[in-house]
Amino acid sequence: MPGLIIKSNIKKAVKELDKNNEVTSVAEEVGLALERKVEEVLKDAIQRARENKRRTLQGRDI
Repeated sequence: MPGLIIKSNIKKAVKELDKNNEVTSVAEEVGLALERKVEEVLKDAIQRARENKRRTLQGRDI
């Protein structure tokens, strides 16, 4: 599966979300874990769309 997660943006996102600046670095494995999680979420969403007899994946499937 092509990379959906842009690893260079992970650190930016963490910095933006961590208002107290307590997390200063992001391990390489975080990108891999996010890739797996996104893939899992998409597979579940695809299954839900199929169960509802739709060919269009929608936000509500997630």
